Amino acid sequence: MKDETLLAQLGRRSHEHHGAVNPPVYRASTILFRGMAAREEAVRNQAPTYGLGGTPTTFALEEAVAALEHGEHAVAVGSGLAAVTVALLAFLEQGDHLLMPDSVYGPSRSFADRRLRKLGVETSYYDPTIGAGIAALMRESTKLVFLESPGSLTFEMQDVPAIVAAAKARGCITVMDNTWASPFFFRPLDHGVDVSVVAGTKFLAGHSDVLMGFVVSRAEHFRRLEATAGDFGHYAAPDECYQCLRGMRTLGVRMPRHQENGLALARWLAGRKEVSRVLHPALPGDPGHDLWRRDYAGAPGLFSIRLAPHSESGFAAMIDGYRLFGLGASWGGYESLVWPVRKLPRSAAPPAEQGTLVRFHAGLEDAGDLIAELEAGFARLARA
Repeated sequence: MKDETLLAQLGRRSHEHHGAVNPPVYRASTILFRGMAAREEAVRNQAPTYGLGGTPTTFALEEAVAALEHGEHAVAVGSGLAAVTVALLAFLEQGDHLLMPDSVYGPSRSFADRRLRKLGVETSYYDPTIGAGIAALMRESTKLVFLESPGSLTFEMQDVPAIVAAAKARGCITVMDNTWASPFFFRPLDHGVDVSVVAGTKFLAGHSDVLMGFVVSRAEHFRRLEATAGDFGHYAAPDECYQCLRGMRTLGVRMPRHQENGLALARWLAGRKEVSRVLHPALPGDPGHDLWRRDYAGAPGLFSIRLAPHSESGFAAMIDGYRLFGLGASWGGYESLVWPVRKLPRSAAPPAEQGTLVRFHAGLEDAGDLIAELEAGFARLARA
């Protein structure tokens, strides 16, 4: 079945919920059993014995996400960062070496630098465009290669199959943050990645009111990932699971609109003298365009621009006057956002271009209205 059909059907099992179209919210900390035999059967079948292990609401969402990602199992946790940390901690231990792209999500980088270092795990950051050349960075102690394509600030595309092939040749686990594309536009497991992590906070939930993350794998890694999530108490609350599953029902109509609006804005911005460069892998001429076109089914509305030289007062006037673009750090909801990036924590591959970096998330508004707002913002910039 096509993704749009799956999104309407997955995780429902109405016959198990008295015919209700949507699985209800099961809120439970205590699970009661009719007797010892029932309890032992639940343990054997790995059914819930305590609320921390999830409820039918949780299981419905995990089933849907796993199917969309072409995985066999998913673990729902409380945030995208929790999903990243579970995936890393499931495989890394003292003395191991981790390879992480220099363009990785900032909190993932902080976790590696602050927490994994204390646990005796060494992290090296690599140029995200290195491709098969990553083999030269691998050591005897390299246990895991992390990918994030594209990076969520500077949007460098990674050659995922080439990196995965190099990692597998050395027996390394691969984990990929798939939040930008979501499983609607890209499926890491189909390209050989061992574990896919995605922030359900973003496009899956889609309404800027849920914190959620998922760790998705095939059967061989599931028990390890599930046990790690359990050891740290990383389980998602049932109300958030319900909201995320409800938001996912419209993913198939939202993502094409995000893509359409994002490309309309990016193309318009590419023709402006105030913009020195648009960073969007779906634009022809972008350094990562060929990789995006080869591997991805589409692109959401998240991209960045670099501004030409400007005054600080003009920049503040441009940003402060926006009404349709909210000034916010998250993305993936129905509303448009803008986020200036003042500093990039880079150590392996400093960006070639200089200038103020501004990230835009194109929401579901009318593209003409969004462009008019951008144009008015450039007028404020010029006046200042």
